[in-house]
Amino acid sequence: MIHDDPARIAAYRSAGWWGDDSINDLLGRAVAAHPDETALVDPTNRADFGMGPARRLTWRELDDLVERFATGLLRLGIGRDDIVMAQLPNVVELIAAYLAVGRLGAILSPVPVQYRAHELRYCIDLAGPRAFITTRRLDGFDHLEQARSLCAAAPRPLTVIGDAADPLDLPPDVVSLAALLETPPDPPALAAHRAAANISADDVFTVCWTSGTEADPKGVPRSHNLWISIALATVDGAALQPGDALLCPFPMVNMSGIGGMLFPWLLASAKLVLHQPMALPVFLGQVAAERVAYTVVPPILLNLLLLRPQMLEAADLSSIRRIGSGSAPLTRWMTTGWKERHGIDVLNFFGSNEGIAMVAAPPEVDDAGERAELFPRYGTPGFSWTNRSDRGYETRLVDPASGALIAEPGFPGEMRIKGPTVFAGYFRRRDLTEKAFDADGYFRTGDLFELAVGSDGQVSRYRFVGRLKDLIIRGGMNIAPEEIELLLADHPRIADVAVVGYKDRGHLHEEAICVVAVARPDQDLTLSDVADHLKAKEIAAYKLPKRLWLVPALPRNPVGKVLKRELRAALDHEQAG
Repeated sequence: MIHDDPARIAAYRSAGWWGDDSINDLLGRAVAAHPDETALVDPTNRADFGMGPARRLTWRELDDLVERFATGLLRLGIGRDDIVMAQLPNVVELIAAYLAVGRLGAILSPVPVQYRAHELRYCIDLAGPRAFITTRRLDGFDHLEQARSLCAAAPRPLTVIGDAADPLDLPPDVVSLAALLETPPDPPALAAHRAAANISADDVFTVCWTSGTEADPKGVPRSHNLWISIALATVDGAALQPGDALLCPFPMVNMSGIGGMLFPWLLASAKLVLHQPMALPVFLGQVAAERVAYTVVPPILLNLLLLRPQMLEAADLSSIRRIGSGSAPLTRWMTTGWKERHGIDVLNFFGSNEGIAMVAAPPEVDDAGERAELFPRYGTPGFSWTNRSDRGYETRLVDPASGALIAEPGFPGEMRIKGPTVFAGYFRRRDLTEKAFDADGYFRTGDLFELAVGSDGQVSRYRFVGRLKDLIIRGGMNIAPEEIELLLADHPRIADVAVVGYKDRGHLHEEAICVVAVARPDQDLTLSDVADHLKAKEIAAYKLPKRLWLVPALPRNPVGKVLKRELRAALDHEQAG
């Protein structure tokens, strides 16, 4: 299935930005070069979530497993362009599923393990998968029974492939995942299938799902070429080398896991160490045992580890060169703290399933503090960067009200992008696709940035301001919630914070600011505390919050982003009442 425009494909191939490599070409290259080196490592606590003992595979062993898996899927009737949906934690079988499905020219559609019937029903109905791979139980929930129920009601027949600690625990209508992985390989059959399928690097390889913070999840189809183009941001930003150990604690279901770990691992012929879920003692143990060179950690945890250094007293971080972070704004005190105390560069990533690809990393942004706030001005004539994800990338800032291009620092505008990392449109949703791109073919990201002067003295940087849909308008002034959140990040009594607007009944057509906070253990927090902290930062008076809402935890989606829609809805409902 080719989802892209033929003219765009021809142009990007001619420019050298896209090529002929599929994911299995990358695997084949690594197998040939490093057959007996360790390629893939399970979470050490895998047995705790009901999927048997942890496994370690060399490149040769991984290739054999993929060959068996692909043979089994082929015998189940899975072929080119068929969609296989997978709801699995970060385990060897999920990586093998990507590679086996890719070997057949089929399409993998991964869904977060947090998805339940509401989200899955929508995804199944839209995607029309031929098979659904899942496990029996995870965190006390029976994913297999959920999948059987949903697949039985699906518009077209669906094969359910399941895993269970005890194979006898599988119902007769479920194909055993373990048995499928032991299928005797049939290289001639696979070779004949691949020759007939005429698999291309421009074929859709995955259909991932947006987080659904505002509506039903949207399917984002991405080809092998799209994934390779965007994976270069991590390969170059993290300066990956063959044999480096990469530790992946983010779900392998979207940009963070696939573009930030799966494809970089293959491109660099590195070692991929899986982690599920974010259990800090296990995570730190893996860092030391596997001599991890690069990993990704949410900003909130990086902040916490600096505030509580005793949590790292027994940890061995000596192998780590760089840590990637993102999904929420970073702070200068955090990025400089990790550099000064541990000698580790924290990289600031800004990406999306649709294809945003920016990373603040050395050598483009050498200053650790600047890296927390500013990104290289990718895709702009007059600037060149060493990170190859900039190849063919084009960016512009557009005033949300007038549509005028922004060329001066200090004026927020919507980031719009085009290039070889950017998808062609949402899966089977032409209505959403037409809204997502402007008349010049630029993707409307919905993210607000402004031009900024870097340490080089030039207007060579972008500064993230906030989400267009999250802007709070008060007294005719636009307020970016992220700005206030950053100012509150170092409040000594706040563990986690989000800022949202709500309808102020006392001022018609006005919005007020609410700080939604998680207080640190055994700490009292009042609105006056918050306001005083912001006043000490010399913030404008119109940006001061009118309300403080204390919660035990912020609602987050499967990849850790705060669900501000839920917070705003709760506040609006309360005001209406």
